[in-house]
Amino acid sequence: MSVTFDIEGHVARVTIDRPDRMNAIDTAAHKRLGEIWDVVEATPDIRCVVLTGAGERAFCAGADLKDDTGKSGVEYWQDISEDFAGIALRRTLKTPVIARVNGLALGGGLEMVLGCDIVISADTARFALPEAKVGRIPLDGGMVLLQRLIPRNIAVGMMMTGRMVPADEMLRYGLVNAVVPLADLDAEVDAWVADILAAAPLSLRAIKALARETSQLPIHDAFMRQTPELIDALNSEDADEGVTAFREKRAPVWKGR
Repeated sequence: MSVTFDIEGHVARVTIDRPDRMNAIDTAAHKRLGEIWDVVEATPDIRCVVLTGAGERAFCAGADLKDDTGKSGVEYWQDISEDFAGIALRRTLKTPVIARVNGLALGGGLEMVLGCDIVISADTARFALPEAKVGRIPLDGGMVLLQRLIPRNIAVGMMMTGRMVPADEMLRYGLVNAVVPLADLDAEVDAWVADILAAAPLSLRAIKALARETSQLPIHDAFMRQTPELIDALNSEDADEGVTAFREKRAPVWKGR
């Protein structure tokens, strides 16, 4: 199996499992990831996803260039435009996703990181969009997302040169939430997972939906945006439970409704 998918205690763990290929994505892995995101979307009981790569060398080294899809560059771009199967451009995924960056995040690997909501990185990790060096373009979200998440000139410089940027530098640019030694990576990720699970799941879905859908809107328009996720959260039983639990000085029991 090129990608493993495990669910336990409201947490799904998705691991790209091709360490011999630096967890590069071939056709089978791409298809499997699309199927997994479909399952996550259809499973409200999943309240958090952790996305990572197997081993210690790479989160994901991008597309496996040894995998011949038979598609031209234009055909590949048109397929992306039509299905948005990748996490970076997927607009329908409302579940919080944490990137556990255990090593190199290159090309499509970095583009998957851009699609996550929280990024926890080992201090040994490095980030790059090297597509131009092999005559390609960062089509899977990198070209449009990176310059919106870090300073424009830094993003364009990365894309034009393919240079690798260390984790602590990406932390300064604001792409990464935390950088820790590799030995502490799991503990740091688990701490963030625990904090997410302590929050109301419908509130989290509403926050993600609003943050994603309003980032380019004028402030007043963004403020007035009423997404279905926002209405669901405001009308939920959990909204009452949260206040009741606070008054009773106890931990809330979330039902996700």
